[in-house]
Amino acid sequence: MTARTASWLPLSPGERSVAIEVLVHGPLSRTDLAHRLNLSAGSLTRLTKPLIESGLLVEVAEAGAPAEVRQGRPSQPLDVVAGSRSFLGFKITADMVYGVVTTLRSDIVARHDRTLTRHEPAEVVALLGEMTEELTRAHPGIAGIGIGVGGFVRDRAVVGESVFLGWRDVPLAALTEERTGLPVVVENDVAALVEAETWFGAGRDLDRFAVLTIGAGLGYGLVLGGRRVPCAEEDRGFGRHWIVNPHGPLTPDGERGSAVSLLTIPSIRYQVQAATGRTWTYEEILARAAEGEPLPARVVEEAARALGTLVAQIANFAMPQKILLAGEGVGLMEVAGVTVEETVRSHRHPLAAPVDLETKVSDFHDWARGAAVLAIQVLVLGAGRGELTDGG
Repeated sequence: MTARTASWLPLSPGERSVAIEVLVHGPLSRTDLAHRLNLSAGSLTRLTKPLIESGLLVEVAEAGAPAEVRQGRPSQPLDVVAGSRSFLGFKITADMVYGVVTTLRSDIVARHDRTLTRHEPAEVVALLGEMTEELTRAHPGIAGIGIGVGGFVRDRAVVGESVFLGWRDVPLAALTEERTGLPVVVENDVAALVEAETWFGAGRDLDRFAVLTIGAGLGYGLVLGGRRVPCAEEDRGFGRHWIVNPHGPLTPDGERGSAVSLLTIPSIRYQVQAATGRTWTYEEILARAAEGEPLPARVVEEAARALGTLVAQIANFAMPQKILLAGEGVGLMEVAGVTVEETVRSHRHPLAAPVDLETKVSDFHDWARGAAVLAIQVLVLGAGRGELTDGG
């Protein structure tokens, strides 16, 4: 399927606003929709007509009313048919590619993962192609592909730099489009996750929203005015130079006492291994800390204080309505959440409002879903990749 047949292009700015509002918040009556977008009834009718004709929006029966009673009446709510299009999302790590199929509203309907043994772009693209073929056989009608990569991405198309893949200036979108015949959007994985949570998750309807991810690395995203704030330094070492405790540990991947040295899974494992000579998994370290074993408990407690400091600093300076904590390292909250909360309070003004901190236990499929949302945005918005770099 080509990009032309899979999308609803082109949409005017007004049509895009209507489409997004219904996609994210629908079903909505025309009255509610006009009120939300500050449009007159006539303007709304003009904007919705082509969206209905293209099949992007449909009229649905009001809740509790028989469809035949409401058929064709202006009061009928508008909605999207979530299952009318499917999207692929891929998250590439150093040793795996995680894939999902989502609906138009980003609900995951299938998962498919493959081991990644080589990092040459041609090999990665070949693997993405094979996974796409397998998923499209079971889910025909795929409209587009989103790919999340830990690294710096230009124009949602080119991986400018990815340290863990050893890539520089790889045109991943073009290569994957050529292999699959589908439109492809590439983005930094944290940015994609932030977009997904802004549209369909914890940040929906919020004006100011922040995301902090902990895992193999640290990620941070900020939403202001309902739009993600782009950052040229995305995934170019966030947290390596954010010194939380100048007397903290020195690890191979961060400055002494930096957020990376204190909080990331590799750094926590490194600290325990350096002190004990034994290699433990992150889960084992958390379990032993919960049991009160002194060394793991000390490392985890120090990590919790670092996390609390970061959360407080984000709250103090960005003033978000909510902070979402996500990533494969959030198990730290289950073991040392009390320390995190106490540290947050100690770094905030006594009269400051409590920080709305939401923890999301997530895996790599959530990151893949975030990439799929990028494909949804581009196709539904009908904008070029570069036009969406301001946060969609």
